[in-house]
Amino acid sequence: MSKEENKNDDFKKFVNEKEGAGNVNYDGEANSSEDNTTENTESEKTTIEKTIEAKGLGSVNMSQFGRQRADSSDKVLGYVPLDMNVLFSGGKFYPQDAIISIRSAKVAEIRHFSTMNEQNILDIEEKLNGIVKSCMRFESKSKKLSYKDLMEEDRVAVLLAIRDLSFPEPENKLNVPAENSYGQKIDVEIATKNFTVNKIPEEIEKYYDAVARCYRIQTRSSGEILMRPPSIGVMEEVTKYIRTQQEGKKRWDQAFVQVLPYVQLDWRGFNTKEIFNQEVAFQGWDEKRYMVVYRLAEKMKIGAEPEMEVDVEGETVTVPLEFPGGIKSLFIISDLAGELL
Repeated sequence: MSKEENKNDDFKKFVNEKEGAGNVNYDGEANSSEDNTTENTESEKTTIEKTIEAKGLGSVNMSQFGRQRADSSDKVLGYVPLDMNVLFSGGKFYPQDAIISIRSAKVAEIRHFSTMNEQNILDIEEKLNGIVKSCMRFESKSKKLSYKDLMEEDRVAVLLAIRDLSFPEPENKLNVPAENSYGQKIDVEIATKNFTVNKIPEEIEKYYDAVARCYRIQTRSSGEILMRPPSIGVMEEVTKYIRTQQEGKKRWDQAFVQVLPYVQLDWRGFNTKEIFNQEVAFQGWDEKRYMVVYRLAEKMKIGAEPEMEVDVEGETVTVPLEFPGGIKSLFIISDLAGELL
């Protein structure tokens, strides 16, 4: 046998060993073990099929193979929870499981706010509500909530919290000067922690119904009366009604409008037609019922007092609760000193 033939035989042997599983030799001839291999394969298939029929394919825990779990949408979108204790109401008029979360105001929202006409109370209300609507989430598992369910007086606390997120720099804080009788001065921040809060007196508080989330008041002459401080949604409809009456140069009963927001518990289904119906019913109230409801509404006011009491070097000083530069300064920085070089 020549050297060339030996080389070919060695090469064939090498290839057949590398591809032993192929059951075909280099010469293209069937491997002698093919029949046995086929029988073994069929036997293995039968065994596998029997096992699947008996036990099924089983289950695989994919948790360790999946993508990393994404952050919650609140975190991604910049929403942070707001402590209910910050609110003037303490959250007592909302569902027990209610959660408020807020985010900072965006440029477009601030631009819209800047168009406020501070001489028009209706426009002020619209712009304040616009910020709350855009930057606050109000959620509950027991009830679908909206920004309209927020108590109107709680709105101030929410707006200040949104402002703190929007302008976290110390130089952007809203401060007013306070001076004691000795001429000593300090800057007082306009913040809920410095507010004097109106509290509903105990004579009314004892009627609080934790289930209905309102006051269920028993009276001698007028029976049971359900009341609570007004929500944004109710006040929006009342404001719309007043505007419509003014534009149409029609009369509207100021006494009725003063008490209506406190006896209207929900904004849902509350519209101009319903207000008209309630005004007709109001005309049938006797003097005693109106007096009781009016006095109750007066005592049911929550929110901040118009003045803050602060300590200036050991002396209690009263400071008017006024926004420097007007209400616009909530989201429009009025002092340019910190921005100019």
